[in-house]
Amino acid sequence: MKKLLTMALMASACTAGAEEAKKDDDKWDVNNAPGVSKVVDIKTETGTWMSLDVSPDGKTIVFDMLGDIYTMPITGGDAKNITNSMAWDMQPTFSPDGSTIAFTSDQGGGDNIWLMDRDGENPSQVTKESFRLLNSPAWSPDGSYIVARKHFTGMRSLGAGEIWMYHKTGGKGVQLNKRPNEQKDLGEPVYTPDGKYVLYSRDTTPGGTFEYSKDGNGQIYEIFALELATGKTKTWVSGPGGAVRPTPSPDGKTLAFVRRIRNQSSLFLQDRDSGEIKPVYQGLERDMQETWAIHGVYPRFDWMPDGKDIVFWAQGKIHSLNVVSGELTNIPFQIDDQREVREAVTVKNDVAPEQFNAKMLRWLQPSPDGKKAVFQSLGHIYVTNLPDGKPKRLTKQNEHFELFPKWSSDGKSIVYTTWHDEKLGSVRVSNLSGRSKTITQKPGHYTDPSLSPNGKYVVYSATSGGYLTSPLYSQDTGLFVAPVKTGKAIKVSESGQSGFFNKKSDRIFFTGSSRSGEVLTSQLQSVDLSGNAHQKHYQGPWITGFSVSPDEQWLAFIQNFQVYVTPFVKNGQYIGTGSKASNMPLKKFSEFAGSYLTWSKDSDSLSWAMGPNLYSQALSGQFDFLGEEGPEVQRQTVTLNVETDIPSGSIALQGAKIVTMETDGARNVIYEKGTVLVKDNRIVAVGDDVEIPSDAKVIDVSGKTIIPGLVDVHWHGPYGNGQIIPQTSWNALGNLAFGVTTTHNPSADTAAV
Repeated sequence: MKKLLTMALMASACTAGAEEAKKDDDKWDVNNAPGVSKVVDIKTETGTWMSLDVSPDGKTIVFDMLGDIYTMPITGGDAKNITNSMAWDMQPTFSPDGSTIAFTSDQGGGDNIWLMDRDGENPSQVTKESFRLLNSPAWSPDGSYIVARKHFTGMRSLGAGEIWMYHKTGGKGVQLNKRPNEQKDLGEPVYTPDGKYVLYSRDTTPGGTFEYSKDGNGQIYEIFALELATGKTKTWVSGPGGAVRPTPSPDGKTLAFVRRIRNQSSLFLQDRDSGEIKPVYQGLERDMQETWAIHGVYPRFDWMPDGKDIVFWAQGKIHSLNVVSGELTNIPFQIDDQREVREAVTVKNDVAPEQFNAKMLRWLQPSPDGKKAVFQSLGHIYVTNLPDGKPKRLTKQNEHFELFPKWSSDGKSIVYTTWHDEKLGSVRVSNLSGRSKTITQKPGHYTDPSLSPNGKYVVYSATSGGYLTSPLYSQDTGLFVAPVKTGKAIKVSESGQSGFFNKKSDRIFFTGSSRSGEVLTSQLQSVDLSGNAHQKHYQGPWITGFSVSPDEQWLAFIQNFQVYVTPFVKNGQYIGTGSKASNMPLKKFSEFAGSYLTWSKDSDSLSWAMGPNLYSQALSGQFDFLGEEGPEVQRQTVTLNVETDIPSGSIALQGAKIVTMETDGARNVIYEKGTVLVKDNRIVAVGDDVEIPSDAKVIDVSGKTIIPGLVDVHWHGPYGNGQIIPQTSWNALGNLAFGVTTTHNPSADTAAV
């Protein structure tokens, strides 16, 4: 027995070792990225957005370009690549003794601070963040510490920064300041020469929400000084045009920084004794004050050691400016280099086919017996037999849109909502033959309907309109329950969303939310059919959907787009859950992502959808304690073939400069009086001698530039930006009714030629 146990332990150790080795093999390495490798030549005397630094002895410039770091003599000349790799390396800065260069690199899996010898040898990683990534390193005067900007995000993909200090040998660092909000930038840290302060720039426009198209003539950014001895912060530079990229002179008596003069970013000096501020150069490239500036609002520049000149990048070149005489000198550089890259992953698609398969199938879910599926696409609800039936419309009407379909417990009915731009919406129940009954007694903005297991009640949310949708019938919002027979509704919650019934049909589960700063926590709650006997169940940050199994033994939820399942228990208080919860057994069901959680009638399996794919997983396939090994995740693809809506007629865009994307150098750019001829849905001719049909509509685009075939599918229209949509129009997790919008929504337009 002892021998067998030893052998088992050895086998287990070998297996664990093999699994660990596999994990190491699978670990992402940017310098050994997958794909087809090729080498491209670079030969240039100009560069874009180049951060630079001057060595303490004034003899060498170090700068970045296209993700590599170069050094060259202060007089200019051939630049030497000291970090040639696939990694993106940037923002180099010499240590005070000139022996070491700190820089930002993603070679460890994300932006972190690294060190290397001044010749590029012996690289070492200082910070090792995998989520709150860092950039913009700056040395302390004694060369022992480095300050850097750490990136934080909240409810939006943009974010804000904090200044953290690290010992040059590593460690988790020390936080120097606290970001005032989660959406407005803070960065560009640098020590003063006496080591007493760390300077930085910050977006100080009013409010805590990032906004596009800010007024660059006013004050967007200010420069602040953090006193290290006391932790106190005070303003050093403010005023119209803003103030960014603080750069103190070697003696600390002068502060160089960037400020706008109208639309022109300019180099300014501030005398620290008198406070006098004056411009010394008005030819910088446009700074990034109005936009995101995660890596800094303007590239790093530096003083010469004697404090008489400033070396900076602008207009593609490196310049030296004498701050006394104003004399500007170009420091020429030449780069004759190569880059290893990976060939782009491309997929050949049939251009403008007469038919296509719809891929955005919303609310895709199987029937309780798993034999059918329902979904919405192109504004209407479809039902199909599984696994490979042909989808058919649930109804025959074309007067309004149909949304939020959901099966009844017996699989014989489907409850859904409608939308019409003028008549607004309703909640309806339809049998599988398409015969519908309207439940709601007045028009409104309705979402998330669900039928009770006994078929007697329907619960739904009523939201407010405005902006794109009609503002009418927006006064009485919340979660409502109504008998199917009469439709006489009772409000059971002022702010609940995504309601569904318990197995006895006498309680309603729904999602509430609370917000702390930029963290949104979702809460599963329940009430009786009168809105009383309130109970708390589960909660967790960034959860976008709860679903309790029909037998009320399991809870499924979606967090950060992934599907999870845990036992469902009650204790009268919120039970915390989430992807890292350890209070109960928890399993991740989805591999990529998932939406539209649906339980089987017997509560033995869970389904979810992603695009046209419907996934299902038996609980026994995930939870070992259920006693028997269940099947793997099952996937079924629902195919909805659609006729392409092809326009007719010809349009000629005449008079523009045209970038043709042809490889022939003689024809890749048509500089004057070019024409793009479009017939139906295809570009049929591009050139400066195109014959225009007599029936074509001619549009004069003189003075414009066209890239034929380039499609822009990303646009922030005024109604697609959550900053102007009232919170009452959103569901508990910030989505505008999960896509209920008008027939014509400008934020969904595609600009294409």
